[in-house]
Amino acid sequence: MLEYFPFYLGMIVAILLLIMLANKIKVAYPVLLVIAGLAISFIPGIPAIHMDPEMIFFIFLPPLLYEASWAVSWKEMWKWRRIITSFAFVVVFLTAMSVAFVANHFIPGFSLALGFLLGGIVSPPDAVSAGAILKFVKVPKRMSSILEGESLLNDASSLIIFRFAFIAVATGQFIWYEAALSFSWMLTGGVGIGLLIGWIFMKAHKYLPTDANSDIVLTIVAPYIMYLAAEKAHTSGVLAVVSGGLMLSHKRHLFLSSASRLRGVNVWESFVFILNGVVFMLIGLALPEITAGLGNVSITSAIGYGVLITVVLIVGRILSAFGAVITTLVMRNFITVADGGRNPGFKAPFLLGWTGMRGVVSLAAALSIPVQLNDGTAFPQRNLILFITFVVILLTLLIQGLTLPYLIRKIKLPDFDESVPEEEADSRIRKELAQLALSHLKTNYSLQLSNQPMLQQMAAKWESHSNMTGDVQMADEVKVVYTDILKQQREWLLKKNDEDEHFDEDVMRKHFQHLDLEEEKLRFL
Repeated sequence: MLEYFPFYLGMIVAILLLIMLANKIKVAYPVLLVIAGLAISFIPGIPAIHMDPEMIFFIFLPPLLYEASWAVSWKEMWKWRRIITSFAFVVVFLTAMSVAFVANHFIPGFSLALGFLLGGIVSPPDAVSAGAILKFVKVPKRMSSILEGESLLNDASSLIIFRFAFIAVATGQFIWYEAALSFSWMLTGGVGIGLLIGWIFMKAHKYLPTDANSDIVLTIVAPYIMYLAAEKAHTSGVLAVVSGGLMLSHKRHLFLSSASRLRGVNVWESFVFILNGVVFMLIGLALPEITAGLGNVSITSAIGYGVLITVVLIVGRILSAFGAVITTLVMRNFITVADGGRNPGFKAPFLLGWTGMRGVVSLAAALSIPVQLNDGTAFPQRNLILFITFVVILLTLLIQGLTLPYLIRKIKLPDFDESVPEEEADSRIRKELAQLALSHLKTNYSLQLSNQPMLQQMAAKWESHSNMTGDVQMADEVKVVYTDILKQQREWLLKKNDEDEHFDEDVMRKHFQHLDLEEEKLRFL
């Protein structure tokens, strides 16, 4: 292991440089990382990379899902709950079923059970890829909310399908009532365990004498405990992490201090940033191991099968998106739906269908297939399933990942969201918060207000905010000027710290931190 340390260190540096390049040329970084991993895998002398599925499932998946559940809006998820659950469960099942029938009909040696196994593997779209792409283009809030919500749940539903199909292949039988009971336990048990452990961690944050550092460590530990506890109980670890993460995210302001929240965001952004980079690089590096195991199946035939399954997945998701819209248009006559009376047309469902890039969960599920069955015979079509999965990931990342930004800009989706525009909402909230603060100060602390100059300055600031008329926003030109002023202040502090021995550096660092917070505030002005 130690002799490969320089390689892994170089891989981290390469990941950072490639992500910088991706941001520069405005390409989703998972695309560049997979291509780079492919290219590196052909370099002579590069150590063979063996992707352990347990490492992917246990080390990478829990924190990635947990961070996503903290980033998503529960309010938006609930608003779009019908279409999110339909894509996360119904569409995933229909996709797996479509793949099963196509594979059974066109790929030699594929039974329906093997087809469902493959369908469960390749059915869930990857949230990281879609998120990386949507960072460069503007889409309506409803689409990003649907994609974020779907991504939290579809991994769980696809892995449940994968488990049932695996049992059918391994045992040669499928008992429907046992499967129904197992499915119910996976759903209820996973959610229940996640909520229970999340509640325990919430109480630990609230009542133990924690500081920002220990709070952050607890947030890192939490998803692993949720996942491990659920898996030991033979239920869904993915649902446990998602449900527990959503609950803690929704209640974060009740048990975490402001320092813990502020520092935790920075830690988690860096942590998830490197995890995503490593995972997508490993996908590309895994090609030699996958190709070597094809055996009697030719590369050409295997690629053809992969292309066929990719077409099924793309077409199936697009049809499902249109089906969801049609169903909503019909059902709004009988129930209240989030869309109200608006007709989304054909643009939104088409783009929603085109956001079906596959990623690490699919490859990890494929790698988790054992080489042999319990009776010692080779697992049927394991290597071909691995190769098809790799082709699906590569093609969806390249075809859909590279074209999605262009399609979004070309189609120009109408902004049919009903929420208040961001700038207007920001201005109104800032004004009302200032009015609340001023009223509370004058009502409850009138004596202190008359005696304390600092409170008088704060009151004057809130008075100016509450009396603002119109949408007064900090213009970009003002931000540039203020940023330059902060830069000059930093340089002065650096010079003062170096030249004046009478000032303790700890005092200087407090002022540096204050300037950093001021600059960070510009992101929200």
